[in-house]
This record gives sequence, C-alpha cells and structure tokens, in this order.
Amino acid sequence: MASDNIQLDKNGHLKHFLSTEGLSRNLLFDILDHAESFAGVGDRAVKKVPILRGKTIVNLFFEPSTRTRTTFELAAKRLSADVLNLNIAQSATSKGESLQDTLQTLEAMHCDMFVVRHASSGAAHFIASQVSPRIRIINAGDGNHAHPTQAMLDMFTIRRHKPDFTKLKVAIVGDILHSRVARSEIHALTTLGVNEVRVIAPLTLLPSKVESLGVHVFHDMEKGLENVDVIIMLRLQRERMRNALLPSEKEFFVSHGLTEEKLKAAKDDAIVMHPGPINRGVEIDTQVADGERSVILQQVSHGIAIRMAVMAMCMGSPDELSAVES
Repeated sequence: MASDNIQLDKNGHLKHFLSTEGLSRNLLFDILDHAESFAGVGDRAVKKVPILRGKTIVNLFFEPSTRTRTTFELAAKRLSADVLNLNIAQSATSKGESLQDTLQTLEAMHCDMFVVRHASSGAAHFIASQVSPRIRIINAGDGNHAHPTQAMLDMFTIRRHKPDFTKLKVAIVGDILHSRVARSEIHALTTLGVNEVRVIAPLTLLPSKVESLGVHVFHDMEKGLENVDVIIMLRLQRERMRNALLPSEKEFFVSHGLTEEKLKAAKDDAIVMHPGPINRGVEIDTQVADGERSVILQQVSHGIAIRMAVMAMCMGSPDELSAVES
C-alpha cells in the first residue's frame, strides 16, 4: 500500500527512521518485536548476525554524543555492516563545503545508510529528501525536534517491565520545551495506547499548547507523580538557567528533582528512567538513580537492540529478519 510518509516505502515498510510521529501502532510494535529477537546477540560467543554484511553505514554526527554514536556503531557491527564515523569538526563541512556536497561525496563512495545527528530541527528529514533513493537515513537526534531511537529503546525498556501499555500512566518530568526525547516519547506512548501521559515541569520549560499532544500537564511534582507506573526524567541543559528560564540548579532540584520522598507518590512498583547523561543532584538524586526502581543502565543496553532492529528493518529483507527470529 502506498504512503505519503517519507519514512515508508511503497509497501508500507520502514525505509527511513526519522520520527515516531506518523508511524502506526503496528509498525512500532514490529520495531519492539524485532529488537526482542536481537536482544540476545550480545550474549553470544560471536556477537554478530549477517543481515547487513557488505553494507556501509556512516555515523554522520554534527553534534557530539558519545553514548548514542557508540551504540549505533555497536549495533551496525553486530549486524556485520562496515562502519564509518565521520568527524564533522575535521571534515570538509568545517572548511566551507555544503552539506549537499558532503552527502554527494558519501553517496559516490557507495555508502548505504547515514545515521544523522544535527543541531537543526528537521535536518534528518531534509537529508532524507535529498539523498539517492537507495540511501537510508536514521535520525539520531535533530535540534529540539525528535530522537526516535531513544524513544523506542525507552518503549522497549517499559515493555520489559510493564507489558500492557494500555494500563499504564507515564510521567515525563523536566525540560519538556527543549527536549527532542520528550516529543518522540509522547508520540510513541500515545500511539502504543498508553492510558495516560503526563508532563511535569515549571511553566517556563513547557511548550505552548503542549496539551494538543494529548498529555495532561502538571507543575507540582507530587501531584503529577501520583499513582504513575513509569517516570521518565529528562536531562536539564545548564544553558537554560543561564538564559533565565530557571533561577538555579538548586531550586530546580527542590521543585522538580526526583528524590526518594517524591517517588513515594508513584506506585510501589513504578520504574524510573533517564535518557542520560544524568546530572545527579539536579534532575535526580543519586539514591534514586542507583536504586532498585531505576532501569537507567538497562536503557543503555536496550539501545543496541533497538538500533539493530531499526537498521535491519530499513535495509534487511523480511526473510533475513525472520531467520534471526526463528
């Protein structure tokens, strides 16, 4: 079936992965199911499957991110792809070459997929619209817009602990305004049928008309966390305080930092998540970050499986994917 969504091919299969917005519930569940089949690859003696053998994947990072780039690199190598990490700071783009020229140069080298991280919102969509039809694009974070693989690894982590999305109340806490993770999480959670999505933040860190995304808004931490099943803390970028959106780190922690005391408002079996890197004592207390309800390190591990799934679905054949799962 044909689709106007740039992320899908003419058969409705995943071609690019640019955003969780606009993808069907079934497709998001397909990503989670494929990730489940890849989750055990890291435990094997030979940590590889041959799905992308002979393919070349370029990590095209215009912004630094050691954690995300490393997990994409590991995911690609476990799929048997060749990986090129392009250091943009030392590349021709810093010498005046346009982005279009860089893309054409990489295409001429017969690369197959670009994993793109960029400070400008919409950059991944722009690149997907410009490259050759044989090239696949995965968005590793663009501006304040989207970070779809982070959202999906969080969905995977949630499902491992709370299998029925329709019964869950999920709270996203912190800098909603500037968070590409929050936007991708909200779209994924609502598409997967979560019972209620809450956002908790100071007024200065909330987008205007955020309710239009289908969320319930809270400013008070204890009220917002009442009876929730999942708490997703967001990283607070320190430049927000320099821009007078917040008075100080200390005041933010007092009002919206997650502590053991505030955690009592949530359900007894609620899980605590954070996309990382953590600012301890700002977004979350060390006791909570390292506590028994925290699944933060599991999120990192699950990121490899999710990124393997997305890469394989964009470039691998259905028969090859089925062979991994059997």
